[in-house]
Amino acid sequence: MSKEKICAGIKKYNNFLITSHTSPEGDALGAQLGFYNLIKKLGKRATIVSQDALPFGYDFLPGNRLIRRLSKTSKRIDFDCFAVLDCADLKRTGEVYKLNISNKPVLNIDHHISNKFFGDVNWVEARASSCSEMIYKLYKQFRIRLDKETALVLYTGIMTDTGSFRYSNTSSFTHQAAACLLEFGINVAQVYRSTYENIPLSDVLSLLKLLGSMQFYTQGKIAWFKMGKEVMQGRKPCVDLADLALSFGRSVKAVEVVVLFKENFKTRDVRVNLRSQGKVDVNKIAVLFGGGGHKTAAGCTLHGEMEQVISKVLKACKQCVRQKK
Repeated sequence: MSKEKICAGIKKYNNFLITSHTSPEGDALGAQLGFYNLIKKLGKRATIVSQDALPFGYDFLPGNRLIRRLSKTSKRIDFDCFAVLDCADLKRTGEVYKLNISNKPVLNIDHHISNKFFGDVNWVEARASSCSEMIYKLYKQFRIRLDKETALVLYTGIMTDTGSFRYSNTSSFTHQAAACLLEFGINVAQVYRSTYENIPLSDVLSLLKLLGSMQFYTQGKIAWFKMGKEVMQGRKPCVDLADLALSFGRSVKAVEVVVLFKENFKTRDVRVNLRSQGKVDVNKIAVLFGGGGHKTAAGCTLHGEMEQVISKVLKACKQCVRQKK
């Protein structure tokens, strides 16, 4: 379905419950806040609910306190439309999707190629740099004037999901959208510092241990990390150490695929994050294990012992790397 049908759905309903995926990052936050502002500018009501708390470093986003963490009182929220943003699978919202016990219409706005088209109305644009870029398009479609606060949240979403405009998902339109948003006087340096140059010392020490665990496979074409108890030391980091390690791994010459294995001590699951330089489609690897994402960034969760999961995933990565020779 198209952007036009999403717009028709937005016009039809008056009270929206907005959410995104668990462990939200810049794009999920920017898209939710940008969409919330759009709904309010249309004279309608909206509530944002997230499975997880606001991540470290994003408290500079205007309106961040509007994002309510899922709680027992969330069941009392009244809505006639459920808007799910930047989420390829409804269950990636955590437990939030269960708030829709009355099966109210679902709007699915996303840019993941692995999207399952779970909505009653779906707008999935895999070529878009980010969901925030898609929300920017909605403002243009509705001919609603942007404001500085909305420009800031959308710019943050676009910047983070494009890796500061260096990933292959960055298009000429992405730069045009960013240029328009910058006309509102956004302090680009401050946004960058808040999101990327704001790491607590304790997390730096944990990151050093994680980077020290990096190993190489298939003649150095695959780099991988294991994020276990020895790295975490029983504490939860403030920043996303996995993302920092993956970015570092992708910067190593000749590396085509980077994999990070993160142990979940409560459920005995292993979260697997994959990154690619572009030659290898890591979404296809993630799909093999029930996950998904983008060609250059994807993930999946496997149940089992860490070493068994590592063996299975690296074998699949090796096969994909060889196919690209």
